[in-house]
Amino acid sequence: MIRVLVADDEPLIAAGIRTVLESAGDIEVVAEAGNGRAAVEEAIRHEVDVALLDIRMPLLDGLAAAEELRRRAPDVRAVVLTSYGAEPNVLRAIQGGACGFLLKNCAPDELVRAVRAARDGEAYLSPAVTRLVLGLVAPERAARQRQAAARLAALAPREADVARLVGEGLSNADIGRRLGMSEPSVKTYVSRVLTKLDCANRVQAALLVREAAVLPRAEDLR
Repeated sequence: MIRVLVADDEPLIAAGIRTVLESAGDIEVVAEAGNGRAAVEEAIRHEVDVALLDIRMPLLDGLAAAEELRRRAPDVRAVVLTSYGAEPNVLRAIQGGACGFLLKNCAPDELVRAVRAARDGEAYLSPAVTRLVLGLVAPERAARQRQAAARLAALAPREADVARLVGEGLSNADIGRRLGMSEPSVKTYVSRVLTKLDCANRVQAALLVREAAVLPRAEDLR
């Protein structure tokens, strides 16, 4: 079972999230919190796998809570919930290393997928959130696209294939099936890609790939 903490200062929303997650069968909500400070303490006390954090909470917001969890309990994976109008917060969360980003109006199955991905050490970036983030940099898009393409040009061909599929949001297992590679090999390639691109996690790498949108599909993917 995936042990989850739900942190939201609106009880009705927290109850709805609990219902969705526990209906999945492999997820158990073992703790809830109404503010960021309590979220950090409860996540540590209950040894959760995933902390689902609303951004806007009293005492300590979800972004600060995710950063504190990263320092105090690095094994806890933080998934951040946001809403339209909070795009700058999403950028801060990416920089802070959260591993998942969802809009509050996402479909129930998307919420479940994000929690499972976080537990498995993967990253989940909602397509809607990706559009919001990239929309923030529209005025500088051409320059940023060139910079992203230049960074990606440093990758070897197979690394570029892996990076493109990370950009599509695929897990290591899915990448392995697409490229005919073992999962441990994919893991090694992902690590190389993150190092070469100077990205802290898969979310940052995925955004870079999507921003550049220049990596070709390898022949063996056709």
